[in-house]
Amino acid sequence: MISNFFEIFLLSIVQGISEFLPISSAAHIILVSNIYEFKNQSLLIDISLHLGSLLAILFYFRKDIFYFNKNLNLFFKIAISTIPLVIVGYFLYSTEIIYQLRNIKVIAWSTLFFGILIYIADKNKFLKKIETDFNIKSALIIGFFQVLALIPGVSRAGITITAGRILGFNRVDSTKISFYLSIPALIGASILGIKDLFKENIEFNFLVLIGIILSFFFSLITIKFFLKFIKTFSFNVFVLYRIFLALIIFYIIYN
Repeated sequence: MISNFFEIFLLSIVQGISEFLPISSAAHIILVSNIYEFKNQSLLIDISLHLGSLLAILFYFRKDIFYFNKNLNLFFKIAISTIPLVIVGYFLYSTEIIYQLRNIKVIAWSTLFFGILIYIADKNKFLKKIETDFNIKSALIIGFFQVLALIPGVSRAGITITAGRILGFNRVDSTKISFYLSIPALIGASILGIKDLFKENIEFNFLVLIGIILSFFFSLITIKFFLKFIKTFSFNVFVLYRIFLALIIFYIIYN
């Protein structure tokens, strides 16, 4: 009982933090799994963790979502941004190419390279805003960048924030765009998981509910913290962290 709760607690922290920060969730799962052997990391638990993160982002931006009619133009552009991910993601999953990318060396190099790319992009001095500059063209460009998140180690949050900074959006608005994009991405991940769930004989248990609650809690804290943090600081601390994380994974590979 205690060990089961500890595992869900640990997985919820990894999911809640890595889903919304520009760090690699895949890299963290590898690192944590290398230290601790999970017994409850099932498909149902994965779905519950994604649902928790989805509920957190919906709760945080509930006012924007509630006033859907006022933000219809914004959500239309978010939908446009999601199209490339849906098309490429469907192809990679249906051909099972996606599973060939889940390689620890790929994750290590992706964590390192795209961490450095965040640093370069963050040097952009332009300060575009969502309200005036987020158009269909920029939505599509960010959407194509988001496709790279299908490569383990890239980080969906990291690559979409990077794309926003390359296009000249300020840090806060780049992050908000990334957070908005996480909504359809998490919905898609949950749907794919539920679809696979029907193929397996898995019973619902109390760990699923705990996973949703804990993932919601850690995700919400991360969202609030990150948006406050970037109002004052750059992404440099996350760049250094990714480099350090990549070096640890390289050590695991070659040790």
